Amino acid sequence: MSSRAGVVLVLLIASLAAAVISGKELFFNLAYAWGGFFLLSFAWSRTALAGVSLERQTRSTRTQVGRVLEERISLRNRSRFPKVWVEVDDRSDLLGHRASNVSMGLGARNERVWAVRTLCLQRGSFRLGPATLRSGDPFGLFPVTRQAPETEQVIVMPMTAKLSRFALPPGHRPGGEALRHRTHQVTPSAAGVRDYAPGDALNRIHWPSTARRLRLIVKEFELDPKADIWILFDAARLVQAGSSAIPDAEIPHWTSRRIVRLPDSTEEYAVAAAASIAVHLGEQGRAVGLLSYGTMRTAIQPDRGRKQLVRILESLSVLKADGSLSVEEVLKIEARQIPRGASVVLITPAANSGILTAAQQAARRGLLPILVLIDAQSFGGLPGTDGLAGPARRAGLTVRVVRRGDDLGEALSHLQLQRPFARAA
Repeated sequence: MSSRAGVVLVLLIASLAAAVISGKELFFNLAYAWGGFFLLSFAWSRTALAGVSLERQTRSTRTQVGRVLEERISLRNRSRFPKVWVEVDDRSDLLGHRASNVSMGLGARNERVWAVRTLCLQRGSFRLGPATLRSGDPFGLFPVTRQAPETEQVIVMPMTAKLSRFALPPGHRPGGEALRHRTHQVTPSAAGVRDYAPGDALNRIHWPSTARRLRLIVKEFELDPKADIWILFDAARLVQAGSSAIPDAEIPHWTSRRIVRLPDSTEEYAVAAAASIAVHLGEQGRAVGLLSYGTMRTAIQPDRGRKQLVRILESLSVLKADGSLSVEEVLKIEARQIPRGASVVLITPAANSGILTAAQQAARRGLLPILVLIDAQSFGGLPGTDGLAGPARRAGLTVRVVRRGDDLGEALSHLQLQRPFARAA
């Protein structure tokens, strides 16, 4: 019951008191009017949300920073009575998602549908919903609320840049011997042939052997260590600089074409660099994996295919740089588990000499390290990136340096043009 209903109740009691004391017909009529008004409003409010339901649908539960997420919301009235007004108060936690609405004059057995288009500015896992339905009588005496618990989880993957190239050092087989790791995927390394089994793909049939033996023969493949690429993301909290927060001024109130830029944060630039490298190499058919030590260890074994890229991008979308181990400590721990000849892409904003030492030790173990250095000084952090990049190049390592405001695709492709890394939405 609202404060307005309290006023009506006071007027009703006052009219009854005046009617009993004075006995005048006017006060009796007023008491009847206030009483009828009070009861009518109460009865109306009891049916205000009867038969009303909310449904929400999204075109896809996966999207990407810089793209538009579209959600379709349906407010249905299944009752025989029209609704004067129904308010939908949405409590989604997706940045800039404004799905709240007020529907006036919702007819009997009718529905109101509206589309919500949200420009995604922040990576992560977000919840669409729940919502609160509000209505009541036309006079606002008895407001009614009801929860619409329907929710949907949406993954916003990090922004990626188009790389023209990303040179990797040539790999080699450990000890010159073939690894006996058979795989169902087609790789450059053929291990032999065998009889056809139900479920084998037709593109694996070896036709010369089939014709010679007069039965179906298929090729077997094995993993090639030179194709394995590990992306080692530095999730140490102490080496990060800048802020990942999106200012309110950057949240659009419309979905017209506009430019979406990365937040001024080493963490966001490093995540975008890791995602861009993974997509670039994955599209070339290379086996890519991800390794990071944040709050917990994240390890995705190298593999090929679209599903692998989605798995890596989903992990990067929720990855936070809140770990306590430095990237050189992680490399020392994991180097023994990585096969010889594999490439390791170290993405870090740290700039201490221990990184170069750890990379050289990894190289002596037979790994092929590549340094992607995020210049923390350009984000307001500690200097030293240039002082690390020079000795690393002289030591024969492949080095890429990314600074605040750089075009990420050009920086990782080793092109020196300076343009803001952005995506048109």
